[in-house]
Amino acid sequence: MKFVDEASIEVIAGKGGDGCLSFRREKYIPFGGPNGGDGGNGGSVYLVANAALNTLVDFRFKRLFRAKVGEHGKGSECTGKKGDSLYIKVPVGTLVFDVDTEEFLGDLTKPEQVLLVAKGGERGLGNVHFKSSTNRTPRRITKGTVGENRALRLELQVLADVGLLGLPNAGKSSFIRSVSSARPKVADYPFTTLHPHLGVVSIELDRNFVIADIPGLISGAADGHGLGMQFLRHLSRTSLLLHIVDIVPFDSDPVQDILGIIKELDKYSSELADKERWLVLNKIDLLSDKGLCETIIKEIDWQGPVFEISALTDKKSCMDLCYRIMQYLESKTL
Repeated sequence: MKFVDEASIEVIAGKGGDGCLSFRREKYIPFGGPNGGDGGNGGSVYLVANAALNTLVDFRFKRLFRAKVGEHGKGSECTGKKGDSLYIKVPVGTLVFDVDTEEFLGDLTKPEQVLLVAKGGERGLGNVHFKSSTNRTPRRITKGTVGENRALRLELQVLADVGLLGLPNAGKSSFIRSVSSARPKVADYPFTTLHPHLGVVSIELDRNFVIADIPGLISGAADGHGLGMQFLRHLSRTSLLLHIVDIVPFDSDPVQDILGIIKELDKYSSELADKERWLVLNKIDLLSDKGLCETIIKEIDWQGPVFEISALTDKKSCMDLCYRIMQYLESKTL
């Protein structure tokens, strides 16, 4: 299934039913009076977070959603039936914006969370409400009001504790495969990851965290080049970023690779660039010069934590890193 992280839809709440203009006309009751009932309220439109969904792809095929209208009132003071509300399922992590006003309407971060996005119209009143001592045959009613009509923009930001950054083929997918049951595609050519992957890393019972792998970044990503930049929004909720680096690239310099990613991150979002970020030097098993790691760290003047792993051949080094991540995340919740 193709991953879709943004969609536009239109939602239309139901109109309220009109009030009824009616009078009692029964034998032996010459002055029956008004008995017009009220209309029913129109149905509203709600978004509901559903943990079983992980993409907005369904909204590529259906974009118009209508709730039911309320029925009109009837004689004998009968109230019209309320219009049924409409509940639309969306993935957990969906942000909702009004297209016309750019108003932020809500953030669905928990399963079964409900957000009202279009309120149904109010019911109209029947003429029974307008009788008085001076007006015993009122011919006045009110009509139901129109329900809200909104154009919405839905944006999906996956919920993860840790996000992976790096160039294509740096080893991000290999790392997430090594430490979780997620199975992103791995190959010896760039851009094997075309959409975000989530993996759950279990340290022990009741100790786990979620890690997100996004397509690799390239030079010029902030200007629209490559695939990764459009998915960087998914890292905005994370508590920690792992900057994974291929320590022995075939046709580039690791120092320039690292500085290039940092530059693109700064251009995209200062908030994201300021997140806690750890440097992870991957493919350490292919390294002949053991002093190269220290040289790289010195040249880029890296001040944060540094880890050396081999995602393909040394699972222990990856799990040691995961234990450190777990400790960091737990310390953040204290």
